[in-house]
Amino acid sequence: MDAIILPVTLAATAACALINVWLAVRIGNVRRAEKISIGDGGNARLIARMRAQLNFAEYAPIVLILIGLIELAIGTESWLWAVAGAFVLARILHPIGMDGWGPGRMVGIAVTLLVTIGLAGYAASIPLLSADEVETILVE
Repeated sequence: MDAIILPVTLAATAACALINVWLAVRIGNVRRAEKISIGDGGNARLIARMRAQLNFAEYAPIVLILIGLIELAIGTESWLWAVAGAFVLARILHPIGMDGWGPGRMVGIAVTLLVTIGLAGYAASIPLLSADEVETILVE
């Protein structure tokens, strides 16, 4: 078997796909229990679960893109595995917090924001820090 390309990105994306399914199932469970087929019916529990899934959908794509592009640019690194794992854990804690366990929501969003800002900053620095290498490639 050939080497796996972008293993961190592959694993993180798979985990996020499963989280997204889990979030959808949680919404479906409330919809069935409360007999709400469309909209939120003003149900606070359903609204919280819908917001948790939307919050996930707002952050996961950009974080996964950043992980993939960083991994493509610099290769697979141990710290990138740790960052991806922290993001996945944060995205599990956040909806648990939205169901009432306050620390989960706070920790989940704090870690998500730190990961997003950190990856964005690192990704932005890659072209700047490797400008000499890019020049060499373009000249050759």
